[in-house]
Amino acid sequence: MQYYHSFINGKWEEGEGFFEVTNPSNGEAFATVTKVTLNQMKDVINGAHSAFKLWSKKLAIERSRLLFKAADKVKERAGEIGALLAKEQGKAVKDAEKEIIGAADCLEYYGCLGVNILGEVPPPNALNLRSIALRQPVGVVFAVAAWNYPVSLISWKVAPALAAGCTVVVKPSRETPLSTIEFVRACNEAGLPAGVLNVVSGENALISNEVFSNPLVKLVALTGSTETGKEFIKASAHTVKRLMLELGGHSPFIVFADADWERAVKDGVKRAFRNTGQICNSVNRIFVEKSIYDQFVKNFVEGTKKLSIGDPFEDPAPDCGPMVNQAGIKRMEEFIKDALAHGGRVECGGKRPEGAKFSKGYYFEPTVLTNVNPTMKIMTDEPFGPIVAIDSFSSAEEAIIKANSTRYGLVAYVYTSNIKRAGWIAENLEWGNVAINNISPDSLYAPYPGWKESGIGLELGHYGLDQYLEWKNIKIEI
Repeated sequence: MQYYHSFINGKWEEGEGFFEVTNPSNGEAFATVTKVTLNQMKDVINGAHSAFKLWSKKLAIERSRLLFKAADKVKERAGEIGALLAKEQGKAVKDAEKEIIGAADCLEYYGCLGVNILGEVPPPNALNLRSIALRQPVGVVFAVAAWNYPVSLISWKVAPALAAGCTVVVKPSRETPLSTIEFVRACNEAGLPAGVLNVVSGENALISNEVFSNPLVKLVALTGSTETGKEFIKASAHTVKRLMLELGGHSPFIVFADADWERAVKDGVKRAFRNTGQICNSVNRIFVEKSIYDQFVKNFVEGTKKLSIGDPFEDPAPDCGPMVNQAGIKRMEEFIKDALAHGGRVECGGKRPEGAKFSKGYYFEPTVLTNVNPTMKIMTDEPFGPIVAIDSFSSAEEAIIKANSTRYGLVAYVYTSNIKRAGWIAENLEWGNVAINNISPDSLYAPYPGWKESGIGLELGHYGLDQYLEWKNIKIEI
């Protein structure tokens, strides 16, 4: 059994009590993490605030060099941290290691951007006055990332925050805390001053109550469910904290008859079931032009049936690993039960796989639903698992209406060879990110916004750095 603690103001500290971390491939606990106490929460926030006074005054180039050193440390341990991530989350080892390398890339990217934080000199409103507009770091940041890409998502917050001059308290998910803890350890091995980057684990209520009531925490950054985001919005009112929220998604995947729809089938299968469908930009609803609907469904089901399922440490790696916990299995069963009750049809999957090797883990077959309608949960709610519904449309206008008929607005996908139509559709989709003829909607170098109930604020690109900076206007009489 492995044991993990919180990292508070430069020291690893035991808490009171612990929780277990389970390997979803076999349902067995293999590590414990101690729970932070209320006093420790107060200490870590006070320590981060004290460290902010020094970290924010460092030259940008000094912070940048430390971020590059941190990236090197993370890369050195990518294999080790990746294996740990695969064990606690269930994704293939190669994908987990790729995630760790991506987190290191993120540290380097914001290390570059951090030396280019620019202000402005606005035009004067009087001959004897001058304005200087500066951007300064917000202060102590509380960062929370979801369990599906825990290291990648936390790097999207830690890297720009540190580059801006903020200090950070990280809270990993209880399902996948270990890789995040080791990521923070690697970053600190680069020589970050004590209190600049911390990590705490424990009871959600205890941690959240202290964070949202403590005026020293200036910004809360979350990747999580829309429901959690709404709770954070409510809790932030008391101290008027800034929020950066990347929340749920329910991605539409629109395929026109003029598209390379065989490629669309291949891409759709990959994006629907990668990481066992546990991705906020996973394909959940596919809308296919009627003239190719039957053939598309046939090919899509055939492609889905070819997917392999298994332990992430198998060689070759399976296409789908386990879901992260038993609750995910129950959620899939509820979605399927609801679809069947409303006239839906299961084309493939729809149950746990059979066989001794699947008996202990949280496995579920990739599932394709047809004969769907707007009354079904699969058409309105985020399933966050290996399930996708396929519907048809007769016109571009109808496709847009169906795609927009949800409270979410993170990522939409469009496949067509008509670039004029693609542009028109992209502008009319109520989604912050639109990927045309590809399934790679996010990039370190571009904004990743969530519309509607999919988020507040921006991550990635120079826009991600802006979230951790405040404007200050200084007016001088000359």
